[in-house]
Amino acid sequence: MPVPFSNLSEFAAVIKAAPAMDSAARAGAEARNGQLTKPPGALGRLEELAIWYAGWRGTDRPTMDAPQVVIFAGNHGVCAKGVSAFPPEVTVQMVANFEHGGAAINQLSKAFGAKMTVHALDLDTPTADFSEGPAMTEAEVVSALATGWAAVDPNADLLVTGEMGIGNTTAAAAIACALFGGDAGDWTGRGTGVDDAGLQRKTDVVAAGLAVNPSRDPLEVLRCLGGRELAAMAGAIAAARSYRIPVILDGFICTASAAVLEQAAPGALDHCVAGHQSAEGAHAALLAKLGKAPLLSLGLRLGEGSGAALAIGVLKGAIACHSGMLTFAEAGVSAG
Repeated sequence: MPVPFSNLSEFAAVIKAAPAMDSAARAGAEARNGQLTKPPGALGRLEELAIWYAGWRGTDRPTMDAPQVVIFAGNHGVCAKGVSAFPPEVTVQMVANFEHGGAAINQLSKAFGAKMTVHALDLDTPTADFSEGPAMTEAEVVSALATGWAAVDPNADLLVTGEMGIGNTTAAAAIACALFGGDAGDWTGRGTGVDDAGLQRKTDVVAAGLAVNPSRDPLEVLRCLGGRELAAMAGAIAAARSYRIPVILDGFICTASAAVLEQAAPGALDHCVAGHQSAEGAHAALLAKLGKAPLLSLGLRLGEGSGAALAIGVLKGAIACHSGMLTFAEAGVSAG
């Protein structure tokens, strides 16, 4: 399917016209759940997850056979301001590590049977320093959105998006603050582990970016304060919605990217669940703003899609119970 947009206005129209959940499939899944051989509600959130997944997959008894993990990498001009504990060269080095199967996300993808791909976005051309002006032109952000959209396999039955980009917690903090308000310090954390002085620099950079880029239109926020990998994740999550592919969101950076879609078109993240709550301080607040309760909270702060990939196992368990368990009638068990 060709990318159905060529500018931000067209992208906005696409996400506002996105398909809804299959209500008949959801109702069927709810009915089935009520007849399974267990006390009502005994499987807790696993029941909600299975019903949610069934509604998006259009069947009351779904399976998950083709999960996809897509990692996007980008470089940020704002790194020149000393906002990270690592140099920008690490982005290129980690992409090579992904491609050779050596990163945590490779192992987690393999463990849960997910096909993983990596997309590096113009790493030799960092975005502009957003503390001095817009990070991207409209053509640049649309190109990144299109890369994300095209990366999604229409035949996948689950999507996880991850990222790699030195400096991208700074971009994510700026996006979150622009979308939801508050002070720069409310959203800015230590990211890769900056010290107190580094955290202050980072907070100052976020505040400067918000001042010099005054638009609060969500897609303009993505263009002016984001990065190519954040835009690509937004494009991929939007594409998944168009195919009715459920999505597990990763950590703070992924969630900030996804929040742009929700703010631009309320309900745009109904096909998404939060895989985990990361150790990045503002992630919990961002999830709360989106009304997403995390499936896991394990102190992870790696990025790469790692927390979301780990949560594939939780969703697989929910689907296996829902679709594989017998009903009381099938098992010949008295329902009481």
